[in-house]
Amino acid sequence: MPQIRFLPQNRVLEVPVGTSLLAAARELGLSLEAPCDGVGSCGKCKAKASPLSALRESSHEWLTQAERAEGWVLACQSAVVGDVEATVETSLSDGLKILNDGQAVAVALDPWVRKAVNPALGVTQVFAGDQVLAIEPGDTVAHVYGLAIDFGTTTLVVALNHLRDGRELAVASSLNPQARYAQDVLSRIRIGSKPEGLQTLQRELIQELNRLIGEVTASAGVATSHIYEAVFSGNTTMLHLAVGTNPASLGKYPYTPALVGATHELAALLGLAISPHGLVYLPPIMAAYVGADITSGILATRLAELPGVTLFVDIGTNGEMVLAVDGQLTATSTAAGPAFEGMNIACGMRAGRGAVERVQFNGEGVAVRTIGEAAPIGICGSGLLDAVGEMAAYRAIDKNGRFQANGASAGRPWASQWETLDGVAVFRLGGPVYLTQKDIRQVQLAKAAIRVGIELMLKANNLGPENVDRVLIAGSFGYHLRAPSLINLGLLPREFAGRVEFVGNTSKTGAQAFLLNRQTRENLRAITQKVRVLELANDAAFEKAFVQALAF
Repeated sequence: MPQIRFLPQNRVLEVPVGTSLLAAARELGLSLEAPCDGVGSCGKCKAKASPLSALRESSHEWLTQAERAEGWVLACQSAVVGDVEATVETSLSDGLKILNDGQAVAVALDPWVRKAVNPALGVTQVFAGDQVLAIEPGDTVAHVYGLAIDFGTTTLVVALNHLRDGRELAVASSLNPQARYAQDVLSRIRIGSKPEGLQTLQRELIQELNRLIGEVTASAGVATSHIYEAVFSGNTTMLHLAVGTNPASLGKYPYTPALVGATHELAALLGLAISPHGLVYLPPIMAAYVGADITSGILATRLAELPGVTLFVDIGTNGEMVLAVDGQLTATSTAAGPAFEGMNIACGMRAGRGAVERVQFNGEGVAVRTIGEAAPIGICGSGLLDAVGEMAAYRAIDKNGRFQANGASAGRPWASQWETLDGVAVFRLGGPVYLTQKDIRQVQLAKAAIRVGIELMLKANNLGPENVDRVLIAGSFGYHLRAPSLINLGLLPREFAGRVEFVGNTSKTGAQAFLLNRQTRENLRAITQKVRVLELANDAAFEKAFVQALAF
């Protein structure tokens, strides 16, 4: 059988003829990123191979002629037919920029889990609600902790809180390991609908959560056996995968979740490394694509209590949004896809060191800022939206998104950014980072999905954008955006100028409110049961509105 040597790890594996480099890397446990799960549509699993004659390639898409000449291939599209060496990049979270904070709500300290000493028996009773969860020898009343866990499609955040005084003791974050297999929610539903896929996605997730739990407990000097509850705050698909529930029903009409939330799971059955008696609380879920992370956001921002008209939007691969009209809530979601995360973009990458995160046109051309002030190596979502927003504002693209590389660029400071690569026009941002016409189209599709969701939700409430008093942009990704870019893109209506506020990771801060105050659980369960959920796929106006929303 052919032999593959992976570098720089120096790991060797014998495989049957026809095995892909990606499959071999996964068999060895190498974390080679492939968010399209190996179908060749994202271009992120590049590897440098030698000799190329030892591979049978089914696609060269995403590779330039120069890369091909240097021996680069797509690992998922390269089947082994002879002995080969492959150099792969497995550091997926180098300098990854993850937001751990957000707008928080002040709640009275009244957690679901508490302790009481029984001096007569010389034991400490651990209560969950009104039930005895565990009995511990001696006086351990001072040691009672909980976790608030934000499950993003792309990132994970784990916060450790003391349940006696409410303090956040430590927080840790990382890339969601499931992103190696599938970047977007629909792809994860597809993988998780099969028993072996569900097992893989859950195992990867729980292993990473346990690593993060180890990190926060070591930082705070806390024993994991004294953590008695974790709140899981994430979208509906993420919660299904986290607790090992088949998500297949989320991928087909009528899109009915198998979980409704407002329930507890046993942490030990999930393999979560907390007290063997520990519980996992799932906040209320509103719909297949409006999940517990949005419930947490409603709580963190007190959305149901705000006067006037407030729009809450979590921008990401799945754009979830809630419109509050004097306390009456309407929710919906749109599939924006992975472009905002830098996927399906020629030079796209996650928000790690060297990623272009800010782009601005000026009198001298184009100025960029990278994460860590490192040399640019790619572009992340915030930089992408900045770049396309500036290109739209300065007419480097027309209202339909077409490149204006000729007449419209003449005499402009950014005219020199246009280049031809492999016979195709590209817009050079700096170093090896550029945008293609296809990239612009990906942004158009993603931003149109968010915009049409906003418009149809306003229409359903007989409102226009001029009636909106405030716009709250939530999420780690949303926090790094700029309001002018969102408006220049047309993702937000121009009427929203001056009304946009970035509220950060409210999934995490809302989870902490659930953790610290038991009454919030009943309150939010009652609120979410009254939310009107719009299924945009059933709206006859969706297609027409979507086409109109494509324009810049």
